[in-house]
Amino acid sequence: MSETSALYSEGEKLRDEGKYAEAAEKFKAVLAEKPDHVLSHMALAVTYGNLNNFDDACYHAEMACQLEPNEPFNFTALSVTYQKAFEATRDHKYIEKAEQAKHHSDVSRGGM
Repeated sequence: MSETSALYSEGEKLRDEGKYAEAAEKFKAVLAEKPDHVLSHMALAVTYGNLNNFDDACYHAEMACQLEPNEPFNFTALSVTYQKAFEATRDHKYIEKAEQAKHHSDVSRGGM
């Protein structure tokens, strides 16, 4: 198993145990070595959401979309990240961005 895979797996285990801050450190370590590791960006989006750090959660979900702009799932996950940020903050900028990300996901799938 590569070091990247090992760090990522450790992060997933910690996140599953509810140790979000420790998990975030593992995912960030992966990104320090491999900044284009989409799974770590997605994992950080979820982990930071669990820590109520919505700016960083949205940033990492956005990075996953930038790295894989033709992957509809990433835009669906981005929309969900924005929705959770809206639910927690009631800041309407998040709900508008959620709708835009969902639209992008739908278009990427060939729907509308």
